[in-house]
Amino acid sequence: MPPPAEAGVAALVLAAGASARLGRPKQLLPYRDGVLLDAALHTARASGVEQIVLALGGAAAEVLRVVDTSGCDVVLNPQYGDGCSSSIAAALPALRPDIGVLLLLLADQPGVGVESVRRLLDGRGDSVIAVCRYEDGIGHPFAFARPLFADLASLHGDKGVWRLIERRPADVREVPVPGRIPLDVDTEADYRQLLADLEGAR
Repeated sequence: MPPPAEAGVAALVLAAGASARLGRPKQLLPYRDGVLLDAALHTARASGVEQIVLALGGAAAEVLRVVDTSGCDVVLNPQYGDGCSSSIAAALPALRPDIGVLLLLLADQPGVGVESVRRLLDGRGDSVIAVCRYEDGIGHPFAFARPLFADLASLHGDKGVWRLIERRPADVREVPVPGRIPLDVDTEADYRQLLADLEGAR
């Protein structure tokens, strides 16, 4: 029998991208007192989830040398060039049997903090899909219950998760989260904006 709805939560930190548009590993961009990936791992660790899975691919060896991955189950995705859906498929077999909810966190979206994660998990109820409803639209993090794990494993490309959400509107719970959708760092311009926003917040 599948685990009950109240079973544990696993955070999957998606950090396997090749950073093609940036031209250097975005996971290792300096940010605060560490690098960009540190911020996502901090959020995962501070959120009180039962398991953290870290999906790596592009620059994996360098990331493992630089980043503290303690407490994480690291999954290497050799197919990372096929998009983040391939990282989700690679990570699913690493989930413990007691995990009933998978939380997706993007390594290049450091503006997603612990409060957003807690709002999402507290507000998801018994829904099989939960997303954050920001002031300007829907955004990460997303949460998926175990009945959807097989669907997640069959996705393709970078937008597979979004297409799954679009296909099942009746199953989606939108959880209100204050503020605008956090910046997703894909380019040098995005990174400069991130640093400018960080400086402005001081």
